[in-house]
Amino acid sequence: MITLYIFIFLPFIFALLVPFLYKHLNRRAHTGWFVLLVPLSIFIYLVRYIPDVASGATFEYTLSWIPTFGINITSYIDGLGLLFGLLITGVGSLVIIYSIFYMSKVREALHNFYIYLLMFMGAMLGLVFSDHLLVLYGFWELTSVSSFLLIAYWYERKGSRQGALKAMMITVFGGFGMLAGFIMLIMMGDTYSIREIIANIDVIQGHALFIPALLCILLGAFTKSAQFPFGIWLPDAMEAPTPVSSYLHSATMVKAGIYLVARMTPVFGGSPVWFWLVAGIGLITLLYGSLTALRQTDLKALLAYSTISQLGLIMSLLGIGSLAVYFGPGESGTVFTVATFAALFHLFNHSTFKGSLFMVVGIIDHETGRRDIRYLGGLMQVMPITFTIALVGGLSMAGLPPFNGFLSKEMFFAAVNDVSQAGIFGLSKIGMLFPIIAWVASIFTFVYCMIFIFKTFGGVYRPEKLTRKVHEAPLGMLISPIILGLLVVFIFFFPNVLGKYILTPALTSILPMMPFTPYDVKISAWHGLNLELLMTFGVIAIGFILFKTAKRWIHIVRSYPQGLMLNHWYNQGVSGTERLSASLTNRYMTGSLRHYLIYIFSFFVLLLLGSLLLFHGIQFDFSNNAAISIYDIGLVIAMIIASLTVLLASNRILAIVALGALGYMVSMFFVIFRAPDLALTQMVVETVTTVLFLLCFYHLPKLKKSIDRIPFKLTNLIISVAMGLTVTLLALAANGHKLFEPITAFFENAYELAGAKNIVNAILVDFRGFDTMLEISVLTIAGLGVYILVHQRSKRREQRETE
Repeated sequence: MITLYIFIFLPFIFALLVPFLYKHLNRRAHTGWFVLLVPLSIFIYLVRYIPDVASGATFEYTLSWIPTFGINITSYIDGLGLLFGLLITGVGSLVIIYSIFYMSKVREALHNFYIYLLMFMGAMLGLVFSDHLLVLYGFWELTSVSSFLLIAYWYERKGSRQGALKAMMITVFGGFGMLAGFIMLIMMGDTYSIREIIANIDVIQGHALFIPALLCILLGAFTKSAQFPFGIWLPDAMEAPTPVSSYLHSATMVKAGIYLVARMTPVFGGSPVWFWLVAGIGLITLLYGSLTALRQTDLKALLAYSTISQLGLIMSLLGIGSLAVYFGPGESGTVFTVATFAALFHLFNHSTFKGSLFMVVGIIDHETGRRDIRYLGGLMQVMPITFTIALVGGLSMAGLPPFNGFLSKEMFFAAVNDVSQAGIFGLSKIGMLFPIIAWVASIFTFVYCMIFIFKTFGGVYRPEKLTRKVHEAPLGMLISPIILGLLVVFIFFFPNVLGKYILTPALTSILPMMPFTPYDVKISAWHGLNLELLMTFGVIAIGFILFKTAKRWIHIVRSYPQGLMLNHWYNQGVSGTERLSASLTNRYMTGSLRHYLIYIFSFFVLLLLGSLLLFHGIQFDFSNNAAISIYDIGLVIAMIIASLTVLLASNRILAIVALGALGYMVSMFFVIFRAPDLALTQMVVETVTTVLFLLCFYHLPKLKKSIDRIPFKLTNLIISVAMGLTVTLLALAANGHKLFEPITAFFENAYELAGAKNIVNAILVDFRGFDTMLEISVLTIAGLGVYILVHQRSKRREQRETE
């Protein structure tokens, strides 16, 4: 158990060590190799679980965290978590190898890059292995924070800052919605455990909060996985260094939403709302991303929208596969279970070919200084290895053999054809839209893949358009994309190795009610001349024609009005909100302290006095009050006189002395009420504050000897009287409405509980020790601030006198 937690928190531990290593090692050569040990060791550790998980075993480890509230760090390793864990660490290892060479000439603080990367890696591992909903949410938001830091790594660039802020705002907004969904899920299931919630789905599905929880959780998943219309943050996030894009936006962060939908499928999968939202939004995202990718001339932007499109494909497959929960075990359920298997298969495939393509773009940018297709061309002549990797990854993304993308794309076509004939949830009427949209989007996918490959590497080589002398990338930058490219080909020829040991256990984790064995789903490149193959032929034929005639129609797509783009609406909304907030802020932020006090006191009076009147709270009970003595009356009169003296004094020293006298009279009340400790404390505080007041007035420049007479203002009088009346009525009402037993009896046992003979000291030191410590810290900081200001002023005065 301890070993697992060590590996989960290993990235955070190493993140603390990186600054020291960066300082003492060769900064650029060795830090990355040291960081590489983290994902590589975790990957090797997780590989040990593959045989056991493939045979149906699961592993649960619990580490006590906040036992009082039932919050423990419960890690659960099953097929789904293991699949994501291997992707996070496996692709992470390759990304770090790539980063060592790609970032070798970066002038910025390189250790920050590795710290943020390790933070993100640890957050993703914690997310996919968490069984506790609140712990999962904590790691979920940590991925947003760490990705913000990674995207904004080049913070001097305006685009990096804006892209990071947009990603953070959208994903954190979705995270808050997801948290609300989790809380409702916890209320319905009366447990924090995801597995226990799945075990009690019969109770949950009939609850009134079922649909609201479903909607809130999907909000979090859709924002994180860049589903329509929330995907606008992903293209802007391409301002990050290319290794970040390759890791976050192809293999890990954007897959977090996919993971959440897959994990929650057993809970919500049988619902028509879940099906239509997940499958429908996924298809819309697929079409939107593929069409928008055609508009791009920047290679990273093209890959960003292609990522959005591919994520939509995976999401739609999960939605279609959720029908297996509705049908249950049987022939129909088995058909739609294959859709979930296809989603997992394409998720893995996408990580391989898209990771390699992002690295290819990084190589092109690194070697040519360009990412704009309009300036590129003919690079296969000078970069043959990079071209080969791009060809493998691009054709796989296009869904052509002999590459792994072809296999999962064929399964996708089979799934949309099956769902069009399901006959439930209204599919009998509009079910044909599923294969039509999927087919059209696949044509656009084929076209932008051809543009990526042949507009960049084909055609005429134009070195005069480039900013650097082009040559093949160094071996270090080629290692990682070559490994990913080899995986793309290997999986095509040996897909069932992956299916048996990785994908089928993950499928069983998502759909535990389906009695699958490792041999139930067979992946094959040839299923005969069926509808799916005919759709593929159509994609290739029409896609090839559109690619060859792109010059005649591509300008139509690229001339789509910017005013109708989602990104434009977002920017206009943000700008409008900023203008509105600035206008409102300028109205009440006048720079006048009096105005601010009026706002604060007026709100206080309206809220509290209004509540007392509305809820009939002005009821007093004086029956248990002690008798008022002559000493009480005398002290009250003296306090009133001291207060009026503070207001009406014409000399500052007199006002300070009167204010101190007011505090000393309060301490006299403590003496009468038999609280000598409080009286002593009050006297010390008053003495110190009075001395500090006098010191401040002594050192402040250009003090007037007299206080200017403040003109009478009726508004001030009304607010002051209302404020005093409100506080008085509130205190009397609280004293007359004791809804609960007082806690004084608990503190009377101070000697037994804390070994203290003085109750007040026990409260301050033991029962509220942290509160007291923080108050002392605040006073210490304030005192140091005053000392520094006085010292600096005296020092400057001495310097002027010396000069």
